[in-house]
Amino acid sequence: MKAFHTDQSGGITAFALFLFVTMVVVAGLAVDVSNLFARQTYLQIAADSAGHAAIYTRETESEETAIQAALDVAQGAMPPELFGQVLTSNDIVFGTYDSETLTFTEQPGARGAVFVSTGQVAARDNSVASYLLKFVGLDVVDVTAGSVYETFRPICLREGFVADGMVDVQSNNTYFRGFCIHSNSYISINNNNVFETGTIVSMPDLNLLDIAASGFEQNEGLEAALREGHYNLRILNRLTDIIDGLRDMDPDYLPDYISSFVPVVFEPNKNIAQSDLVANRVHIMTCNNDGKQITLSNSLALHEMVIVTNCKMKFDKSVTIEDAIIATTHTSDRSFNSSQGFTIGRDDHCAEGGGAQLLTMGGVSFPSGMEAYGGQIIAMGDIEFTANANGIEGISLVAGGVISGTSNMEMGFCYGAGMEDNFEAEYFRLAG
Repeated sequence: MKAFHTDQSGGITAFALFLFVTMVVVAGLAVDVSNLFARQTYLQIAADSAGHAAIYTRETESEETAIQAALDVAQGAMPPELFGQVLTSNDIVFGTYDSETLTFTEQPGARGAVFVSTGQVAARDNSVASYLLKFVGLDVVDVTAGSVYETFRPICLREGFVADGMVDVQSNNTYFRGFCIHSNSYISINNNNVFETGTIVSMPDLNLLDIAASGFEQNEGLEAALREGHYNLRILNRLTDIIDGLRDMDPDYLPDYISSFVPVVFEPNKNIAQSDLVANRVHIMTCNNDGKQITLSNSLALHEMVIVTNCKMKFDKSVTIEDAIIATTHTSDRSFNSSQGFTIGRDDHCAEGGGAQLLTMGGVSFPSGMEAYGGQIIAMGDIEFTANANGIEGISLVAGGVISGTSNMEMGFCYGAGMEDNFEAEYFRLAG
């Protein structure tokens, strides 16, 4: 008995049993926790994907269509037959988002932000089943995820030069605070330019910047202005729809100053006189000959009107374009051209109103002395202008091809004022 009492053989077996049970418990908890984290990740991906689909669709479609798009994406990410109904229409809410306070506010009919909540919860009878946690009374666990997407408009596409191709600017130019030059290809800059603090010069690869060996010394502020980045020029993808919308007098595309939905229709190839133009109306001009050019001359004043045409158009120096839109489907590289001293927009020191927009499926060519005051030009092709351009009070050039400007330019930034009617496409980002 004494020997049996003091015998320790097999003692490790009892310890191993306790250790085994502990390891089983820890492993079981690890499986449960890993499963819950994995399911939460799936739900987060579904929420993010659905949120993006909703805000993207809402840009041009109704809330109902956007909600259905989000539901379709969520069901594709987490099929109901496997995960139950992780997203319902009540979980998709449109509103506004304050990026400073990180606050989402529900606002029916809004397009600026969306909140999407996904979940596997008891109320939907699809909670996540546990393995070991059921022994402490947790047979199932509710798991949820949420996502906020908001729209934004890049500052470069609000005012500045933005081209899918090269941007080529020469010498003796001054760019003031807030102005942006961007190319999805590369930028070529000559010497003796000034880039005020707060300007932006961006392209996908800064190694492609084309400057002289002493370029940074000869271009004050250029090095500090450089950024790397790429823009999908979504506004170009919408250009056909915009022009069609103006021609069809779709309220989603017309500016507020158009008050009549009865168009002024011109006979084909008709030359335009001031008496032909009617304020607050849409004008439809047609050219039967693809090479036909309509000249707006003799001090024509285009004020609070829209012109939609398939013609090539020339602007004489004396033409005034304020609170007006001119759009052409002509595809030549000079679909818009002008005499020396072309001005777009009203010289009103960045006051509200007075801006103007030129839209073309072709290119733009302006000689020296172009001035823009709340002026926007969107071209599917190239935009070319020569010396002495002035965009100190608001200019936005967007080209599907090249933007080429020469010397002695002054370009500034109006921070949106006076450019309220500019055509812009929304961009989308995950906010929370």
